[in-house]
Amino acid sequence: MRKGKFHELEAKYRKRAEELVSKMTLEEKVYQTLHSAPAVERLGIPAYNWWNEALHGVGRAGVATVFPQAIGLAAAFDEELLYEVADVISTEARAKFNMQQDFDDKDIYKGLTFWSPNVNIFRDPRWGRGHETYGEDPYLTSRLGVAFVEGLQGNDDTYLKVAACAKHFAVHSGPEGLRHSFNAECSKQDLYETYLPAFHACVTEAGAETVMGAYNRTNGEPCCGSKTLLKDILREDWGFTGHVTSDCWALRDFYEGHKVTEGPVDSVALAMNNGCDLNCGNLNGYLLKAVEEGLVSEDRITEAVVNLYTTRMKLGLFDEEEANPYSKIGYDQVDSAEHRQLNLKAAEKSLVLLKNDGILPLDRSKVKTIGIIGPNADSRMALVGNYEGTSSEYITVLEGIRKAAGEDIRIFYSEGCHLFRPSVQGLGAPQDRMAEVKGVCRESDVVVVCLGLDATLEGEQGDTGNEFASGDKPNLNFPGNQESILEAAYASGKPVILAVLAGSALAYTFAADHVNAILQCWYPGAQGGYAVGRTLFGDNNPQGKLPVTFYRSTEELPEFTDYGMEGRTYRYMKQEALYPFGFGLSYSNFEIFDVQYNNDGLITGDDSLTITARVKNTGNYDGIQTIETYVRYHAPESMEHVPNCQLKALAKVGLKAGEEKKVTITLTPESFGLYDEDGRLILHAGEYSVFVGFSQPDGRSISLMGQSPAELSVTCKAEKVL
Repeated sequence: MRKGKFHELEAKYRKRAEELVSKMTLEEKVYQTLHSAPAVERLGIPAYNWWNEALHGVGRAGVATVFPQAIGLAAAFDEELLYEVADVISTEARAKFNMQQDFDDKDIYKGLTFWSPNVNIFRDPRWGRGHETYGEDPYLTSRLGVAFVEGLQGNDDTYLKVAACAKHFAVHSGPEGLRHSFNAECSKQDLYETYLPAFHACVTEAGAETVMGAYNRTNGEPCCGSKTLLKDILREDWGFTGHVTSDCWALRDFYEGHKVTEGPVDSVALAMNNGCDLNCGNLNGYLLKAVEEGLVSEDRITEAVVNLYTTRMKLGLFDEEEANPYSKIGYDQVDSAEHRQLNLKAAEKSLVLLKNDGILPLDRSKVKTIGIIGPNADSRMALVGNYEGTSSEYITVLEGIRKAAGEDIRIFYSEGCHLFRPSVQGLGAPQDRMAEVKGVCRESDVVVVCLGLDATLEGEQGDTGNEFASGDKPNLNFPGNQESILEAAYASGKPVILAVLAGSALAYTFAADHVNAILQCWYPGAQGGYAVGRTLFGDNNPQGKLPVTFYRSTEELPEFTDYGMEGRTYRYMKQEALYPFGFGLSYSNFEIFDVQYNNDGLITGDDSLTITARVKNTGNYDGIQTIETYVRYHAPESMEHVPNCQLKALAKVGLKAGEEKKVTITLTPESFGLYDEDGRLILHAGEYSVFVGFSQPDGRSISLMGQSPAELSVTCKAEKVL
C-alpha cells in the first residue's frame, strides 16, 4: 500500500473534489458519471475520457512498446519484472498524454485512467480472454497484480503516475457468449479462496485506484450493481476509497440480458445505489429520471462524482504542470531503445521449455540449414495478443531465428497451412502447402514448426470477430491442418522443435510423445521472435514456468459454465496433467539442498515461518531458476474440498554455472490457512507439508523434472480463525 505523504494528501484531494463538485448542477454531475465526461466550461473543467487500456503496453492509441501478453508475463513468475514493465508502460502513458494535451487531443484511449490489470482467474482453458490474465493461481495472480498496479501508479508522494484498475470484479471467466446474461454461481469458500484474493491484494496492498465490475451476475446479483461485491466486500470489508466503473455497456445487460430490472432507469439506479460510480457506456443519463422518480438520491450521485474527481485530483489534472514531476516526461520516452531492450528481456523470461531431449540449444557450428514451418512463423498477429498498442518494429519468429542464426545458416520457410482454414489460397485444394512442407523438411538439418492461435481465434467476444465460439475455444485441439503439418515434419525423420504461440493451453499429446523439443512462446510481444531465436541458439536460457495447467483434452474438464473449483486447476484436479502448473525446464541443472526452518516446524496464528535453502547450478549454462513453495494440509477424511497443494511463496535466483546461493522464504500464518464454507480463513490444527523446489510436488512434475522438491513437515497444535 502507498505510504507516507500521499495518504495525508488523499483527504485534501477529496476535500478539493467536494468543493468543485458542490458547484455543479445535478445534470452536470450526472454526465460526469459517463466514461466520456463532457467539459463543464463555466467551471473551467475540461472534457475527460476515462477509458484507456494498458494490459501489456499502452493500448489502442498509436505507437507504444508492446510487451508480451499478460499470460506470458505471468510465466516469468517474476514480481520485479512485472513492476519494471508496468513502470515503463506508465512512463509511456504519461509521455503520450503530455503530448496529446499539447494538441488538445482528449479522445478515447488518451486519458490517464487505465483499465488494467485483468486479475480474473483463468479457471478453464477454453476461456478466450484467459490470455489477458496471470493464470489459474490466486497467489501468483495476487503477487503479479500488486506489482503491476504499483508499477503503473508510481511511487511519488504527491501524485499518481496513472490510475490502475483491477478488473473484472468478480467471479468472471466465461463463457464469453453468455457473459451478458450468465449467473456465475460459486460457494463462499471458492469465492474467498479463489476468486477474490487478487482483487483484495490489489486494493489493500497496492492501493489500486479503480475496480471494474464484471458483465455477469455472481450468485444472482449483476456484478456492476452487486451490493455484496461493491458495498459489503469492497467498500466495507476492504476499505476501498477509489472509484468503481462498470464494464462497457454492462448496465444495459441488467434489463436486456439478466432481466433483473425493467429498463434503463431502474438499471442505472441499481448500479449507482450499490456503489458503481462510473458508467462505461451512455446509460447514466437516465439518472436524471431516476432522481426525479425517487430511485436515487442526489447525494449518492454527488458521492460518485466526488470519487471520480478525487482520482483526477490525485493525477494532478487540476494542478499546474510545474508541480507534477510526471508532466515533465517527454515524448522521446515512447518506444525508446531502453524500453525495447526491456521488452526483449520480458519476452525471454516468458518462454517456457516444456520438452528437450538435448537438441536445444542449437549449435551454430553444426547446423547448416533450418526449416521454419507453420502459420505462426511469420505472423505479427501471433506476437501481440489483444488490447495491444502499435509497435514501430515487429520481429516474427522467422525473422528472429534468421537474425539469431547469422549469415552462415540457410533458412527455408513455408507457411505450411492456414491458421484454421483448409487451404492457404482461396482456390487451392485442402492442404495446399503440404508438398512445400515436405520439401522444406527434406532440405533442412532441423525443423522448427510454429503453430498455435492468435487473437482472432481466442479473445473477447466481438473484439476481433473471433472465428470460434464468441472468442472461446471449442476444444484444446490445434485448429485446421496444424497438427497434420507437425506430423509431416515428424515423419520426415528430421529433428523437430515445436514452438507454440498461443495464449492458453492446447493439447500437445502428439508433440509430447514425438517431437524433440517444445517451446511455449505465448504471445511474446513485438520483440518476441528475436527472443525465440536467441533461446533456440542458447543466447537465452529459458526460465519460464507454466501459469496454467496443460490438460490432455477437454473431456477431462468440468462443464465450462460450472464455477465450482472441484476438478479444476492444479489445486483441485484429480487426473494427471500433461504439463503441470509451475513446470518449466532450463538448459542447465539445479539442485536444492540444506532446506531448514525456524520454530522447530511449529506454526501458530501469530508467527511466520522462515525457511532457508541453498540452490546450486550444477549444469554448464548460466541460468535463472524459480523457487516455488507449496503448502499442503493433511486433512482428516471427513473434511471436504481441500486443495491438493497451494503455491504460497516465490523466489528468483540467478546462478552462473557451478555457482551456489542461499535463498530465504517466509510463510505467514495465512499461508497455511484454508477457507471454510462461510468464507472464514482457518488455521487448522494438524500436520502440513511444505514443498520447496523448482516445481509442484505432484508425480507428473517430478517425472518431467527428474527431481522432487524438498519436503518439510510442519505442525499446528491449535485451530485459529485468521
